[in-house]
Order: sequence, then structure tokens, then C-alpha cells
Amino acid sequence: MTHNTKPQPTSRKPASTNDTAGDHFNRLVELMRHLRSPSGCPWDGEQTLHSLRSFLLEETYEVLDAIDRNDQAELKNELGDLLFQIVFLAEICSESDSFTISNIITAIVNKLIDRHPHVFGEKSGLRTSGSKPNTTKEITGLWEQLKAKEKSKKGHPQSLLGSVPETLPALLRAHEIGSRVATVGFDWPRAESVINKIDEEVTELREAIANDVPISVQEEMGDFLFSIANLSRKLGVDPETALRQANRKFCSRFAQVEHKLQSRGRTIHKSTPEELEGLWNDVKKSETED
Repeated sequence: MTHNTKPQPTSRKPASTNDTAGDHFNRLVELMRHLRSPSGCPWDGEQTLHSLRSFLLEETYEVLDAIDRNDQAELKNELGDLLFQIVFLAEICSESDSFTISNIITAIVNKLIDRHPHVFGEKSGLRTSGSKPNTTKEITGLWEQLKAKEKSKKGHPQSLLGSVPETLPALLRAHEIGSRVATVGFDWPRAESVINKIDEEVTELREAIANDVPISVQEEMGDFLFSIANLSRKLGVDPETALRQANRKFCSRFAQVEHKLQSRGRTIHKSTPEELEGLWNDVKKSETED
């Protein structure tokens, strides 16, 4: 899509209650186009795909934070910010005639239909013949097969792990790697088996620490964390969510320690480790009593 005509400012009138989601979305696209135009905002006009990368990541994590806090009002706002980033990126790509927002929507609709033959049938419009996947595990296996076929058609190698993004947070990527190979039976039989593996990794980590070889310590720590991520998977726990919750709990407890010190006219910087530990235990004890 090229911009041969000067974009007109989007209307500032309140959206009608009769407007559809499509109407609102089109208004957002028009707004973004105007912001990128010569008569729009200089900052928006200067942005590139790469300059927006950090903003996209930030908005994604803010969505996750709202979900974790179960804050529906904030989730609505953060989803809007994330949607804006997507429209922003799409507009930049449309300016170079790479693709448009319509191309993006068409592609995802087609992909979802293609990856749900058990719901929509084959491309002929009929449901799939034979048995349909009924369990989540069977459906996940079907998706991996369909994605492998898509990669093959594009000339990409059919490695089961080839499409796991390296930009994923490391714990999440370890979880996803384990999930992928589990679809072909390459997995620990039970969670207890992973715990045994973790015990083995801890022993190897202790040995590396004792030998004082930094490279070995890093490698063994990586193996340990990989095993932890896969124990989470076997237990049905998202490791990123679990760690975020643990971080939040720690920060909350430490803030209470600081508050207790302030009420005594003291600061953490002038407190002894023993005093901090005692207050920390008091905070933990108060949680169990509530």
C-alpha cells in the first residue's frame, strides 16, 4: 500500500455505540496512518521496525503483568497498547509495499483454518475423514505435523525445533523445546524422573563450583535450569509465570521489611544482615497467620 494522497486527520468525535469492532479497528488504522504522515507526529514518523522492538516487548510484558494481577481494567488498556504496536509495525511495512494490515489478517485467518481441519475440514470445506483428534495432546501433535508441512512447502528444514524462536525468554524456550520433543515421545516418563535428573545436575554443579571453572559452572547451571523448566512442564506449570509470581512475592515481602524499618526510624542500609533476616521471618510468619 502506498500513500499517494495526503492522509486526513481521523475524526475526534466519540465512537458510536452502534459501531462494530471493524469500524473501531479501521479508525485505529486511519489514526496510525495520519500520525505517520507529514502532517502527523514527527516522533511517530521517525520510528522504524527496529526502534519499535523494545516498545513491543515492553507492552507485551505489561499485558502479562495485568493478567497475573487479574486486573481486567488495566488488561483492557494494555491490550490496546499492544494492538497499537501491531498496527504501527504494519503501517511501516505497508509504506514500503511489503504487506498491509489486511494481508496480515487474511494470513492469520487462513492459517487458523488450515491448522484446524478437525473443526473446519480440509480446504474443500468438508470435515476431515477418519478419526479426529479429541484430546489436547492429539491436537498439539496435529499442529506440529501441520506446521512441519508448512515449513517444508516454504523450503525450510523440517527440524522439529527449528521454529522455536531464539528470542523467547530462556526459561520459556526451554519449556517449549521440551514440549516439542515430547510430541514424538522424547520425554521423561514422570515428573519424578525429572526430579532425579535435577538431583544429578545439582551434583554436577557442585563439582564444577568446587573445581572453580567458570565455564563449567555456567554450563552446569544451564543444564540445571533446563531441567527445572522441564519439571515445570511435567507438572503443568508455566515456569515464567511461576518465577514472576515468586519475584512479586519477594518484592512484596522486602517492601514490608523496609516499612517495618522505617517505622523504627531505621533504613536497610544501616541494618545488620541478622536484623533483616529477623524482620523477613516476621513478615513470612504474619502471612501464615492471616
